Amino acid sequence: MSEVIDIRSSVELPAIREEISFVTSDGFRLVGELALPISGKPTATLITFHPLPTHGGFMDSHVYRKAANRLPALANLAVLRFNTRGTSSPRGTSEGEFGQGITEQADFEAAISYALERNLPNLWLVGWSFGTELVLKYGFDKPVLGGILLSPPLHRTSEEELARWASNGKRLIALIPEFDDYLRPAEAASRFSLIPQAELIAIEDGKHLWVGETATKRVLNEIVRAVNPERYPLPETYPV
Repeated sequence: MSEVIDIRSSVELPAIREEISFVTSDGFRLVGELALPISGKPTATLITFHPLPTHGGFMDSHVYRKAANRLPALANLAVLRFNTRGTSSPRGTSEGEFGQGITEQADFEAAISYALERNLPNLWLVGWSFGTELVLKYGFDKPVLGGILLSPPLHRTSEEELARWASNGKRLIALIPEFDDYLRPAEAASRFSLIPQAELIAIEDGKHLWVGETATKRVLNEIVRAVNPERYPLPETYPV
């Protein structure tokens, strides 16, 4: 009988992990990582956009780090993480400086271009907090299947930008924590009413930062349910 390990906070499951970089249209080199299943073609690809870098957000923000550590093995997904301009992590520092979500349009587009150049399949945009603003502002007309929003604050997103998603045929899934610091389920229902196909998932007892293993597992499960439902729900153990 094979042994199994419990999937806990620090576990890192097998994957092909590549240090990557790409250059934006305005000339800045951004650093990141691509995690791939150890064999075969991934079912889908998550292009992730991290929380606000001026408040500690970066490519290793815990939900994304755990997604890269687990989902290639558990859900046959590719996970692309990177630091937006001026953001640092153990992988390194991306060139440039924080641009309030405006100059980051070039970062956003460079990440998608990189995924397309690598022929990664079935692209999904995953934003968390500040990252959701980039997805909503710049993802509506990109060659992706849809977007997944974690704790969207809707600080930088206009009604006009939301309305662009209404008729683009792409899925949009938003995880709204019950006790979010910025946007809670009732207000989210009103704000997202401009997008008829938006799927809002209210997360009971959830908070903006998704702290704790229970919260992380809920987020990862909802991502998998959207992009590769055959692998939902995620297992609690892994054979070794």
